[in-house]
Amino acid sequence: MRYGYARVSTKGQATNGNSLEEQVKKLEAEGCEVIYKESFTGTKTDRPQFQELLSVLKEGDTLVVTKLDRFARSMSQGSELVNELIDKGVRVHILNIGLMDNTSSSKLIRNIFFAFAEFERDMIVERTQEGKAIAKQREDFREGRPNKYSKKQLQHALKLLETHSYKQVEEITGISKSTLIRAKKKEKLA
Repeated sequence: MRYGYARVSTKGQATNGNSLEEQVKKLEAEGCEVIYKESFTGTKTDRPQFQELLSVLKEGDTLVVTKLDRFARSMSQGSELVNELIDKGVRVHILNIGLMDNTSSSKLIRNIFFAFAEFERDMIVERTQEGKAIAKQREDFREGRPNKYSKKQLQHALKLLETHSYKQVEEITGISKSTLIRAKKKEKLA
């Protein structure tokens, strides 16, 4: 049996052929009979669909993934997973590398590619941290998601609450009741 596995880190991820739809098309073209897919970070191995897939794989099956980084992000994690599957009699086919087996050359290639996947992940983390450090130097820096509404918009909505219901203000301004309640509490504390 040929099983496919497709993964994206975020639901909106769609770059470099990594969208779920593109991965599924490639896996179907490779003859995968069952495809497991999920939106989950690659840094964790306890991904629900991936764990379910691992539980059904048996000797003689083939696991197909489009790229190495869809499967694992660290050299140790990826190498361990592939070795466990090969020891179990499961073939691992990574489309941009080839079929993984227990030969010396396959082990070497596998370790080189896993090392590059880990390096790429480390570079992403490093760039993210550098970006945050630069952003924190700005006076107006605020951790977290930016505010959806300006102070002026919220003040206008709170003024409307004096003569209108939450539902009416929500319809007029588009600001949800929960946001209005939070803004009102914040105003009382100030």
